[in-house]
Amino acid sequence: MPMNSALLIEGALVPASGGNTFATINPATETVLGRAADADADDMDRAIGAARAAFDDTDWSRDTALRVHCLRQLRDALNDEIEQLRSITVAEVGAPVSLTYGGQLQMPVDGLGYVADLAEAYAWTTDLGPAAPFGKPTGRTVVREPCGVVGAVTPWNFPHQINFAKLGPALAAGNAVVLKPAPDTPWCAAEVGRIIHDHTDFPPGVINIVTSGDHRVGAQLTEDPRVDLVSFTGSTATGRAVMVAASHTIKRVFLELGGKSAYVVLDDADLPAACASAAAGVAMHAGQGCAFTTRLLVPRARYDEAVEAASTAMSGIGFGDPTDPATLCGPLISARQRDRVEGYLKIALAEGGRFGCGGGRPVEPSSGFYIEPTVIAGLGNDARVAREEIFGPVLTVIAHDGDADAVRIANDSPYGLSGAVVGTDQDRVDWVASRLRTGTINVNGGVWYSPDAPFGGYKQSGIGREMGLAGFEEYLETKLIAKGVQ
Repeated sequence: MPMNSALLIEGALVPASGGNTFATINPATETVLGRAADADADDMDRAIGAARAAFDDTDWSRDTALRVHCLRQLRDALNDEIEQLRSITVAEVGAPVSLTYGGQLQMPVDGLGYVADLAEAYAWTTDLGPAAPFGKPTGRTVVREPCGVVGAVTPWNFPHQINFAKLGPALAAGNAVVLKPAPDTPWCAAEVGRIIHDHTDFPPGVINIVTSGDHRVGAQLTEDPRVDLVSFTGSTATGRAVMVAASHTIKRVFLELGGKSAYVVLDDADLPAACASAAAGVAMHAGQGCAFTTRLLVPRARYDEAVEAASTAMSGIGFGDPTDPATLCGPLISARQRDRVEGYLKIALAEGGRFGCGGGRPVEPSSGFYIEPTVIAGLGNDARVAREEIFGPVLTVIAHDGDADAVRIANDSPYGLSGAVVGTDQDRVDWVASRLRTGTINVNGGVWYSPDAPFGGYKQSGIGREMGLAGFEEYLETKLIAKGVQ
């Protein structure tokens, strides 16, 4: 499936100005899929200028009907080519094909319809009613307006989900956007750019997609004064750098960052079922999800039983070829990421931990960036593998001494992105859930992921919310218009 991709700048599909390209790799086979346009600073400068002109000099920001039309057009065009997009996603991301029917592709595409409907029905103005401040009769109206130019910087793990969670609401709100996707997954974004160019009526410059192997090209978005808001998803360390860079021009930032979420099992829960659920949740997509619950908190009296149950479940999870519908755990995205995960497995042993299962590279497949689904036991919440984001199929089992202690351990983290609680006494479950300092919580198997539901974190997991009404309003400014009444 060879490919060569282009940049989308000012409504045209163009090569990088220097003619440079970079390889994109299939992480399941380690073969080259093709070459992506490798943009430089000049290309990004042109993209920002195009977005600025589209916002300032056209009616895009004020024409809600056009925005709704274009977003529905894009959703339909993506669905018309969904099988091609599915193949690209499996090949470039290493995502198991089964996941492309949910959060890896189909749900994000359909979510564009949600934001189109939201923009169409949204109350863009609110009448506050008459008043007479300082004795002056005044009519007051609150107006919601787009921010301006949005710079979107996205990671490789769920590229369609995160790209569309930024593009959809930002465009629906009336902004112009420059998207800088991750160097590991340029094809996913570039194909969307081709579809936008070939099959939609978005005005030139409203959407610009700039692929590059140079992270400094993305950093331009945080520094350029023509950009009004930066929406970033990635590591907490990079999020800090984004905040610092954006502070020089006092631009708004949205940050969706790391996580080290806890799966809390109460002492009245079905322990084997809970451990199996936790194992599957961490092994999915090789653990490459910021909101995955990678710490399994279990009653101390049943700790050994929990380790055995989680290890049995992990050992039975299908991993390998992501094109196989039975696969849940595919490869890691790159050799660099595999090395990083292996480093954490060595740290776990050095800190006194042991492996219930897994613990390294599998014998088969012999190619691809694979790590066996792994359970780590014998460590407390102070261990590095319990505190730092590994981003691999690794579950750390930690003992707790009751509900309050489980809450303490779960909250003893710099992160607060997600979490889960299971138990049969609903009052106890609710008590624990209400005390977890996280942005999303799965209670007894409930699913929080949906285009209409806000997603984001507490603490060092980020600032703001993505998706839902809250995610849409991240891309809006608030203006008060006060008119004198004669």
